[in-house]
Amino acid sequence: QVQLVESGGGWVQAGGSLRLSCAASGRSFSASHMAWFRQGPGKEREFVSAISRSGISTYYVDSVKGRFTISRDNAKNTVYLQMNSLKPEDTAVYYCAGGSFVLTGQAMGDSQRYDYWGQGIQVTVSS
Repeated sequence: QVQLVESGGGWVQAGGSLRLSCAASGRSFSASHMAWFRQGPGKEREFVSAISRSGISTYYVDSVKGRFTISRDNAKNTVYLQMNSLKPEDTAVYYCAGGSFVLTGQAMGDSQRYDYWGQGIQVTVSS
């Protein structure tokens, strides 16, 4: 079984930065592409970012491009989400997820395709 644990969330004012970490247990981490989803108050869970197995390819929802950066360190079994220039609309519970399916534009945003999920971590951005 693979377990994912997020850390690094918290409260910041608009324009501030946070870095989320997702630590994974299990031998299969390097064989899985990883992603971040978020769910704001009163909203459905939405795709934020994804990264390929090697870490070479990255993907972002338009609303965070230029502000968020996803990365991974397979030696440490960890994926990161650096969040800069945070906005109040970024307020949400952020979830780390992993999967072994073919990473396509359609599939990466489908939360049901992912095999492993973290418990979620709160990010609050005040105006």
